[in-house]
Amino acid sequence: MRLRACVAGVMTAALFAAPANAGTWWQPTPGTTWQIQFSGALDTADYNVQAFDVDMFDTSVQHVEDIHAKPAKAICYIDAGSWENWRPDASKYPKRVLGRALTGWAGERWLDIRRIGVIGPILGARADDCAAKGFDAVDFDNVDGYANNTGFPLTAADQIRFNRFIANLAHNAGLAVGLKNDLGQVRRLEPSFDFAVNEQCVQYKECGRLKPFVDAGKAVFNIEYRGNMTAICVVTRPLQLSTLKKHLSLDAYSEVCPP
Repeated sequence: MRLRACVAGVMTAALFAAPANAGTWWQPTPGTTWQIQFSGALDTADYNVQAFDVDMFDTSVQHVEDIHAKPAKAICYIDAGSWENWRPDASKYPKRVLGRALTGWAGERWLDIRRIGVIGPILGARADDCAAKGFDAVDFDNVDGYANNTGFPLTAADQIRFNRFIANLAHNAGLAVGLKNDLGQVRRLEPSFDFAVNEQCVQYKECGRLKPFVDAGKAVFNIEYRGNMTAICVVTRPLQLSTLKKHLSLDAYSEVCPP
């Protein structure tokens, strides 16, 4: 038992090891233009933006090269805090880490993020795949399980630990990393992340909570699904948020604030 505990401690320390190449990854600044697309044939030709946020599994090396040729940066979407039953590595997640279903998202279940020793290596392999495809950054999703009904007694401290872990995971792969939503922990997590990705801060009157990122010279990529674009831009432009209006399916459709 002592040997097992020692080995587990070494593995945990390795998972949290400091990046060897700190500061070498992309650092997007406020006002960086972007596009996000997860469904339909990827359209890079019709969008003259500085970054594209696309799905890791569905995006080929050629797609990443097309993005870089524009030129633009490529952000790799990975679901970190929940399990998706259609992913090729879905069977690697043991049943004991699978929680409640995500409301409105068929085939997805929350993960027990306290079990970093179990799910950490799976996410590490995904981050490595992102880097191997040539991506510049990671957009880790569903990293606010502590504020949802996951089926596990997750605490704010559990979430902070997990989110800092995945930020370090990305950095060790040489990738920038974005904090997705989790507005309740922005101030504590901003130093660990290079940018933020937010959904519906205008709709829920929460955009001001993203100010720590902008104040630190870091981009905030914002998505709205409802509302008039003019009214949306009145809120987000003074805050220097890079705002898009999208369909919920995140197809190629996109509206931006006028210049």
